[in-house]
Amino acid sequence: MIENIKDLIPKDKSDLFTAEKLKHYSYDDLKEIIPDLLEWLQDMNWPVAKTVSEYLFSINDKITSELLPILKSNKDEVWKYWIITVFGPVTQCPVIKNEIIRIAVSPTKNEKIEEVHEVAQEIMNSRNWK
Repeated sequence: MIENIKDLIPKDKSDLFTAEKLKHYSYDDLKEIIPDLLEWLQDMNWPVAKTVSEYLFSINDKITSELLPILKSNKDEVWKYWIITVFGPVTQCPVIKNEIIRIAVSPTKNEKIEEVHEVAQEIMNSRNWK
């Protein structure tokens, strides 16, 4: 059992030691801190981002309710870009799919500036979504 679940949130962008521990836990163990873990995907250039994304990728079918607000927000387009890059190729969720299509077909001004629509178009085309 986890002593303090918050101890499984990386402390900084180089905290690979903590990030590696994630793979030993299930979604049910960590669901409370999923939003905190998703924050580490705001910049995939951070060393910890790859390890955290691998864990989150492994449970992608369970985190739709955490992913959708990121995709629908207009606060951090770069984060949105990385979320689509990581989860777009595998998502089976119709709501996530529809939001990726919306970004691809009708992007906001900021989604265009940060090229989020381009990665969404790539996912849409590679998956033959209409």
